[in-house]
Amino acid sequence: MSAARAARLAAGLLGAEVAEARPLHGGDLSEVVRLRMADGRRAVAKTGATARAEAEMLEAIAAAGAPAPAVLAVAHDLLVLEDLGDETGLSGAWEALGRVLATLHADTGDAYGWPRDHAFGPVAIPNAATDTWPAFWAERRLLPSVPHLPAPLARRVEMLAARLPDLLPERPPAALLHGDLWTGNVMARGARLLGLIDPACYRGHAEVDLAMLHLFGRPGPAFHVAYGQPEPGEDTRRPIYTLWPALVHLRLFGPGYRGLVERCLDAARG
Repeated sequence: MSAARAARLAAGLLGAEVAEARPLHGGDLSEVVRLRMADGRRAVAKTGATARAEAEMLEAIAAAGAPAPAVLAVAHDLLVLEDLGDETGLSGAWEALGRVLATLHADTGDAYGWPRDHAFGPVAIPNAATDTWPAFWAERRLLPSVPHLPAPLARRVEMLAARLPDLLPERPPAALLHGDLWTGNVMARGARLLGLIDPACYRGHAEVDLAMLHLFGRPGPAFHVAYGQPEPGEDTRRPIYTLWPALVHLRLFGPGYRGLVERCLDAARG
C-alpha cells in the first residue's frame, strides 16, 4: 500500500480530512505516514498485514504499565496510532528504558507463546504454546528457519536446537516480551521514554529482549542498574537468543547476514 493510500484510509477511519501527510522511515516491511488532520488531530498510519495483531500487542504493552502509542483505529492492513512526536534517540534515556523493560517483564503469564502467530513480512513467527521453554525456542524460533538455510548452516542450527534442554532454563517466568527490541523500536526524547513501538510480542524468557537490545545497541551502566541484576549465565545464553534475529535478517535481507548467523552459532558452540 502506498503512503498516499494509507493517508486516505486513515482519514476515513478517523472521520476527518488530512491537512498534511508526511512519510516517515518505517523500516523495510511497511509504510509509515505522519498525519495532521484538518481538525488539528495528529496521528501516525502504518501499513501491514498484521495490523490487528500489532494493535493487540501495543495494548498489551500499555496494560502492563509500559509506554506505547495508543491505538486510534485499525483495519485489516492499516494501523492508526497516537503520534508520539519527534524523538532525540536513546542516548539520554537508557535508565528510563531499564525501568520500563523491568516493568514489562514483570508481567508474566502461564504459558510461552502468544494467542496468534505473527510475521516479519514473509518470515512467519509461529507462537503456539509448548510445555517447556527450550522446546519453544527450538520449535517456534530456530527450527522453522532450517528449510530456508544452506545445508551447512541448517545442520548447525538443528544440532544446537537438540542441545537446548541442556543450555536454557526449562521453565523461566513467562515474561511479556516486546519481541523485536532494537534501539530503533524505542522512542525517546532526552531522558524521557516516549514509547515502545513495532512490537512482535509473545511470552518467554526475559533475556530474549535483552539479547536483542545488545545485538544492535550498547546498553550502558544506567540501563543495567535500572533493569536489575542479570541472571547467572546470561552471557552464555545471549548468542542462542541473538541467533533467531540473525536468522530472520538472513532470510529477509540475504547472505550479507550469514556471517552474523555463523558468529552466533560459534559463540553458542553450535
